[in-house]
Amino acid sequence: MTNNTLPHWDLSPLFPDLESQEFRAAWEDLASRLRDFKLLLDRHEVGPRPMRDSDTAAFRTITTALNEMLEAFLPIRAFVTAQVHTDSTHQSAQAKLSELRRVFLDYERLRPRLTSWYASLDPEALDAEPYRLMLDEARVQAEHMMSEPEEVLTAELQLSGSSAWAKLHGDVSSLITATVSGRELPITAIRNLAHDPDPQTRREAFEAEIAAWRAHEVPLAAALNGVKGEASTLNRRRSWDDDLEPVLFKNRITSDCLRAMQDAVVASFPMWRRYFRAKAGVLGKSELDWWDLFAPVGKSTSRWTWQEGATFVTEQLRSFSASAAAVAETAFRERWIDAEPRRGKRGGAYCMPIGNGKSRILANFKESFDAVSTIAHELGHAYHNHCLRQQPPLLRSYPMTLAETASIMNETIVVQAALRTLPESEHLPILEADLQGAAQVVVDIHSRFLFEKKMFERRAERELSADELCSFMVDAQKATYGEALTSYHPYMWAVKPHYYGAHFYNFPYTFGLLFGLALYQHYVTEGEAFVTQYDDLLASVGVCSSGELARRFGFDLESRAFWEGGLKVLGERIALFENLCA
Repeated sequence: MTNNTLPHWDLSPLFPDLESQEFRAAWEDLASRLRDFKLLLDRHEVGPRPMRDSDTAAFRTITTALNEMLEAFLPIRAFVTAQVHTDSTHQSAQAKLSELRRVFLDYERLRPRLTSWYASLDPEALDAEPYRLMLDEARVQAEHMMSEPEEVLTAELQLSGSSAWAKLHGDVSSLITATVSGRELPITAIRNLAHDPDPQTRREAFEAEIAAWRAHEVPLAAALNGVKGEASTLNRRRSWDDDLEPVLFKNRITSDCLRAMQDAVVASFPMWRRYFRAKAGVLGKSELDWWDLFAPVGKSTSRWTWQEGATFVTEQLRSFSASAAAVAETAFRERWIDAEPRRGKRGGAYCMPIGNGKSRILANFKESFDAVSTIAHELGHAYHNHCLRQQPPLLRSYPMTLAETASIMNETIVVQAALRTLPESEHLPILEADLQGAAQVVVDIHSRFLFEKKMFERRAERELSADELCSFMVDAQKATYGEALTSYHPYMWAVKPHYYGAHFYNFPYTFGLLFGLALYQHYVTEGEAFVTQYDDLLASVGVCSSGELARRFGFDLESRAFWEGGLKVLGERIALFENLCA
């Protein structure tokens, strides 16, 4: 299968189309459930009040109804979102997505009442052990809530506020094109040229990309100012100490955990600069330019076509877990994956659940081992969704810190298998692809954290210009890449959709990589016996805190030594890379 025939995902198991009887029936059913749910809350007088004896039965009834409503919502959201994200010009899908947000707004209006009620409930009296974490977190959320009318108004205004700004970023960026070597290409394809072996092509693509982002910087800067300004205002109104505190709470980690991880990350920068210098040497340079960060190193005899990549990923996952391999086989066979880059389609890659433990994966595939590794990564998310299939929706909600657990495991298994099974002549490009991705997660993501921290600090004072955002980004990149680079990417704030849809979104990827590497080392030691523990961990991410799950494997997340363990594994790969380069 060539890039011209890369698969588009199959959405027909969800609904035939937006105008179909099946879709209309599901929509009406969701609206009906929502109306009934509101009446249910009214009947049980759900809100900020002391717990009653009758609340034990009420909790079961309300939780069941809420889980059923969220289950009905899932395939509708997936179907509409999938069409918008692969074709931003699809006007009826865009309209339906807007309608769906308004439907869900009716639920958001009820959340303050629910949270206040949950906060008043005693888990022991309810005999609701699986929901203990949810109820414990509700008590913290209740402490940081505005009044109910203010929270309801906030939910209503966010449709025309942060949600609209995030949508603007997605719509504008998906339609950006640039010209390289006489060909007009979508921005996703332009960014894929960063992997081209020809340095002139990479440089031309980089310069075209920067010019394209610059041409759209005004609406994108407005969108980012809108998103962060709203968040900062609400964080102050909700009495959080700063803009990071609610993110730590949401990710179920402590500030000591984040500090230990970031201290270890900063201490690792010298070894990453060794990697960058070694790569520069292979490319015939003393330092790298930004457009060299994703340059291939070493010559591979493998094309890594779509079919070759699919076969390799499935076979290697089978050596680890028959269940993980079965999910991958199903994903390839049933076309869960939309792989072709094209105009109107969002960049990057992600996996979303569609119900019943199944998923759909968006990717922008290019024939390279790195792209194959990305597919393995996203299939890890799909496997995580599979492991959560028996849990009700309320217990499938997990923090970003744990969201990368299965994806990092899949990715590590595929990389290690490539180094173990492929000829030695293939090792350098395989190792380079792996370290390239790891450098992004450790080095580049720390620059994104520094940028966002500065952005929040300054945005509390006033709106920021595109020039200022570019300056903050370059300063952050200089602080992390250091002397290893001679040029930088000032518009990375415009590239990454994460800045627009969440806050301090990026550091959980670093957590996920290093936590995943620690789990992989555990697997190497314990072998097949580990897999059952692993599956149980994936199924428990909505029930236990990050620290509690880590302690099952003897990990202390507040210890810098723990994080240095994962970085040591990466350091060994860097040393091997240096030897291969030499």
